[in-house]
Amino acid sequence: MADLPPLREVIARHGLSASKALGQNFLFDAQLLDRIAAIPGDLQGKAVLEIGPGPGGLTRALLAAGARVTAIEMDPRCLPALAELEEAFPDQLTVVEGDAMKIDHAELMGEPFAVVANLPYNVGTALFVRWLGGESWPPQWTSLTLMFQQEVAQRIVSKPGSGAYGRLAMLAQWRSAATLAMKVHRSAFTPPPKVMSAIVHVTPDTMPEDVSARTLEQITAAAFGQRRKMLRQSLKSVPGAVEALEQLGIEPTLRAETLTVDDFVKLARALS
Repeated sequence: MADLPPLREVIARHGLSASKALGQNFLFDAQLLDRIAAIPGDLQGKAVLEIGPGPGGLTRALLAAGARVTAIEMDPRCLPALAELEEAFPDQLTVVEGDAMKIDHAELMGEPFAVVANLPYNVGTALFVRWLGGESWPPQWTSLTLMFQQEVAQRIVSKPGSGAYGRLAMLAQWRSAATLAMKVHRSAFTPPPKVMSAIVHVTPDTMPEDVSARTLEQITAAAFGQRRKMLRQSLKSVPGAVEALEQLGIEPTLRAETLTVDDFVKLARALS
């Protein structure tokens, strides 16, 4: 790593600038990047998937931690800078040009892998929902360490009764453990975004028995889609849901944000 030129020099040499259309914001602080790379734990020899590496700031930190990194980048302007890193670390870094939303990550990696990424703002939530969805569990990923806008991060780790509690919290917590690992000030980025950022760390947990992920997603979509209404109204579109509330002793006059994750799991189990 000591032989690599400073990241700012690489960016200047390749004439790179963050693309607003692609939701890019570059991080240059090497100490901050090293702290992010340390969140998943020991990465020596471990497979890591990085989405949207840009010029390779976080990529450098992951390589320094000993990870075997597969980086998916769709911005062709960044590929020459990443190619230099790939040449410097031929056995550690593989760069894939393409849209991460259109690539099968499990097939690409072919082994258990951690995801570590400063996600582009415009696709971050969609990728998060994709990684946490589906009936198959546990997933091939061993952990998710992801940068989000702070508001989104707070939704993911929120608890019942808060205004941030909703579908993202349910998705992240019903069969995973989600924590807010670090807050990142907007001034750390180039260019500085208008909002603060935060890093969420998610690890898969045991999936509750006899619960369909699809059913749970259907219930939470209905409940939080009309979160100002009582459950007896918001869940009318889900066959059997209102009756199941009564069977489980859940008051139908409550609103979605007052139910715990376990309450939703019980309701999904009754309907699965």
